[in-house]
Amino acid sequence: MLELMTCAEMAAADGRTIAGGTPGIVLMERAGQAVAERVLAGVAGPQRIAVLCGPGNNGGDGFVVARLLAAAGHDVAVHALVPPDRLTGDAAEAARGWQGEVLPLAGWRADGVDIIVDAIFGAGLARDIAAPLDAVIAAVNAASAQVVAVDVPSGIDGDTGTVRGCAVRADETVTFARRKPGHLLLPGREHCGRVHVADIGIADATVAALDVRTAANAPGLWRDKLPRPDAAGHKYKRGHLVVASGGPARTGAARLAARAGLRAGAGLVTVASPPAAVAINAGHLTAIMVRAVDGAEQLADLLTDARFSALVLGPALGIGEETRRMVEVAAAARRHLVLDADALTSFSNNLAGLWQVVTSAAPAGVVLTPHEGEFARLFGEAGGVAQARSKLERARAAAAASGAVVVLKGPDSVIAAPDGRAAINENAPPWLATAGTGDVLAGIIGGLMAQEMPTFVAACAGVWMHGAAAAAFGPGLIAEDLPEMLPQVWRTLLD
Repeated sequence: MLELMTCAEMAAADGRTIAGGTPGIVLMERAGQAVAERVLAGVAGPQRIAVLCGPGNNGGDGFVVARLLAAAGHDVAVHALVPPDRLTGDAAEAARGWQGEVLPLAGWRADGVDIIVDAIFGAGLARDIAAPLDAVIAAVNAASAQVVAVDVPSGIDGDTGTVRGCAVRADETVTFARRKPGHLLLPGREHCGRVHVADIGIADATVAALDVRTAANAPGLWRDKLPRPDAAGHKYKRGHLVVASGGPARTGAARLAARAGLRAGAGLVTVASPPAAVAINAGHLTAIMVRAVDGAEQLADLLTDARFSALVLGPALGIGEETRRMVEVAAAARRHLVLDADALTSFSNNLAGLWQVVTSAAPAGVVLTPHEGEFARLFGEAGGVAQARSKLERARAAAAASGAVVVLKGPDSVIAAPDGRAAINENAPPWLATAGTGDVLAGIIGGLMAQEMPTFVAACAGVWMHGAAAAAFGPGLIAEDLPEMLPQVWRTLLD
């Protein structure tokens, strides 16, 4: 269940399920039952519960929840945005099943309430919440009550994770069939609390028939593609990664990436170092080799050896023409490439040049790993990127525009392929926000690609492993700690 369904895809799945013989009211009853069960989980004794219902099917779910909770012996009050006689379809039928009073939602207060069920708006909210409903949202967020949201917290766009004016902050959210991108993308993720996915009878085959192109990034997406050493193997079968180093005062980033590449499983790793920095790099490295490489021309000489299978270019490499030439040389040699940091900035406002690099590297894969600032410098107003509604769609548009796999970094990193596949990462702990961790990520992805792991899944696996290593270490993390946690991560993946 790694697929993340957009609002349109969820509507299509609903429609196909209904067309297949399951009435819509049955799906609504199942949804309400799932929410009611979540509300009742761990509850001891009668509770005072406010169910806040909106004008659509989300509100219909709320009426089902209210009926079931009242039948379970709780003191339930329903507050609706519109009178029940203004509802239509399945929502109207669900409202008819509620035998209690229906109070207006306007002016609602949370005084004396133990639990709030937010069934005002669903994932497809198409406008910003404004007065007077914003006061209701504020009252929910100010309450000491437990808040359970139906589908998504009201005010969160299910496709983009954006806040439409204002939004409920839920302790728990119950959604149906599959999560939506807005459950993972920020700031939506922070509003959802713990997300529970309920089975309401939408078959896996129905979801599969929709060809959903977005997934949550987790081992189930790529575990079967992980490189696994065999008993008859040797280091040269596990690939040779090259990481380019900056000058004498800028060597640490390359060493971080190189160490990460080695821990990611590359059989050999070489730091290609300017001659003036060779002694500095050699003094800090043991299992990692150092070669004197002075710019693009000598990098081309190095890559005449076909055993060098992948490169990481960019961490503290320097910005400018020589870095661009090194990238072009590596692409012309048709090696797997991870371009990060200075390599990306060296192509600022030169998407055509980057496209040429990616084209030259084919069939070898290219991964770009920009943070938001680098992304803006690189893609600017490029084809559809600036107009995209969400981080997910920006990354997709950038992948299509560049021809490369794009890792748009952040606490909700998005990994997007040129063919439209995308994954949203959710395991990155906050202590990853420290200097050098991006260099480590580039090295992990490069180490996996050196072992011929397919490009998109190597990027997905690298991002997830990066987060898992940080979580395994915990608070106080610095970048140097991440590679040393990778053996622990590998054990969880290969057991």
